[in-house]
Amino acid sequence: MTNEVDPHSDELKSRYLAGIEDDLRALRASSAETAGDRRPVELDQQSVGRLSRMDAMQQQAMASAQETRRNGRIRALEAAIHRIEAEEFGWCIDCGAFIGFRRLDVDPTAIRCRDCAT
Repeated sequence: MTNEVDPHSDELKSRYLAGIEDDLRALRASSAETAGDRRPVELDQQSVGRLSRMDAMQQQAMASAQETRRNGRIRALEAAIHRIEAEEFGWCIDCGAFIGFRRLDVDPTAIRCRDCAT
């Protein structure tokens, strides 16, 4: 890890902001595209059999769980943007050390350095 990064430099912002915003757009688009998969399954025993309805309910539950994970990632990315704007991005919230480019390259939402994360 390198500590030779100015916390107020534009290097961190320029390196990560566009990618974070791209990820946010993709996640929001995916959420909109799959909204129909999360709607409640209607009970229509005339046209859909019991097993088909159970399958549809399982698919709806999986889509809802995926949306929950997606929303968590969206919140983490939004928090990373807030840290960039507040010039706090890239710094460990526990010890204050620079998190490191390698760790941020893997996950720009990281809020702890490797040592504090373990």
